[in-house]
Amino acid sequence: MPASASPPSVDPSTLRPAPLGLADLGGALRFGIAQFRTIPLLSMTFALLFVAIGTFLFGILEFGAIAPMSLSLAGGFMLVGPVLLAGFFAVSDKLRNGRKPSFGDIWSGFRQMPRGGWVISFVCGLLFLIWITDAGILYGFMVGREPIGFLRLLQIEQMVLEYAGYSAIMGGVLAFILFAVSAFSIPLIYDGRTTLVPGVVASVRAVFGRFGVMMCWAFLLAVVIMGSIMALPLLLVSLPVMAYASRELYFRVFPAR
Repeated sequence: MPASASPPSVDPSTLRPAPLGLADLGGALRFGIAQFRTIPLLSMTFALLFVAIGTFLFGILEFGAIAPMSLSLAGGFMLVGPVLLAGFFAVSDKLRNGRKPSFGDIWSGFRQMPRGGWVISFVCGLLFLIWITDAGILYGFMVGREPIGFLRLLQIEQMVLEYAGYSAIMGGVLAFILFAVSAFSIPLIYDGRTTLVPGVVASVRAVFGRFGVMMCWAFLLAVVIMGSIMALPLLLVSLPVMAYASRELYFRVFPAR
């Protein structure tokens, strides 16, 4: 069924996730690397947009001498990450079908995302704003007005470590909720296999039903993407690789009919 079509009402019990093991995570990651190597220029060009945004935001933090907030921005990216997937989905699917994708496919992917996918994306964006606001308040209490640039950040001071630890706990709760809700609901909705509520139910069921494996995947995503954000040029490679790998993992959990 085309993604732009309106899917019929779906009983979430019919979306039964397949068994999943750690070997599937390795297979999905290898698939993501292989797809990236097939179209590195297209993949990196799309990712360059987010590298540019990150560079701009980090410049603001350096100008304001609040570099420790970069840790919160890196963590917050995990909350809005699902918004970016539609463009990578379109490119990945075209490659999967043996055709050569183009830059226009990225835009087409966003255009064909059904309304339910944008609702989840809006919630992700709203929680990101809540997270950044809370992180800013926490920063004010724990670090205050003391100027800290990126060079000083490399000294790994105790107050910065404490701020990073407490903010990670706060952000981790939101990130886990959004991961459970969006990990599979967005691709299911994108493919026209379900609507908003059944998709969210199926996603949560899949995450909790394979909790250990999915937490390993979530941890890998967080380490790779957040680490790449703190060393921004790495995001040119890691973002598309993990996006393509996530698409493959989705097909392993919910095989295409």
